[in-house]
Amino acid sequence: MRTLVIETATQSCSVALIADGRVVAARHDVVGRGHAERLVPMIAELPEGGRAERILVDVGPGSFTGVRVGIAAARGLKLGWDASVGGFSSLALVAAAALRDRPLPTEVAFVAAVLEAGHGEVFLQRFDAALSPLDDVRSMPPAEAAALIGDAPAVGNGVHRLEGLVADRRQALPDAADLLLLPPALADLPPRPLYGRAPDAKLPQ
Repeated sequence: MRTLVIETATQSCSVALIADGRVVAARHDVVGRGHAERLVPMIAELPEGGRAERILVDVGPGSFTGVRVGIAAARGLKLGWDASVGGFSSLALVAAAALRDRPLPTEVAFVAAVLEAGHGEVFLQRFDAALSPLDDVRSMPPAEAAALIGDAPAVGNGVHRLEGLVADRRQALPDAADLLLLPPALADLPPRPLYGRAPDAKLPQ
């Protein structure tokens, strides 16, 4: 079975085609806000136009617009290809790559995935050495996040907000090509947005 992976939850946009337990081809670009214009051409650049029996899409948290672009594309391709669709979390993908690049020493209990949440806050989720989530996704002020992180490493595009608060900070963006690092339970989420906080817009009373 071939799997198309779509990642659009942050300022990066990436896709990967996976078959037989390996990445056949991948594309990754930092596009800022241009996901809608860049995503479909990136998929078309993959072998056979990226066609796959299964589609996995980043459901967030991250950019509200980016998350929606990725999920809408996955749903459209599902109909055209008669494919199945599942989801994965941007935080888990960032944590997985961090643990691959620098495994936790025995005295460190977790790695903290930290992504931009807007309004000066960060999304935070902590993962142990086996990539098991230790808590739910939360959006919080940097000082509160730092109190939960302590001396553990923090990785993601939100770590700049922890300057002076957390010593071990590593800038990183999720990459679709790292999907194989996720255990099956973290690569089979419902394909609906994981926003991590309430939307900014409010319905009129």
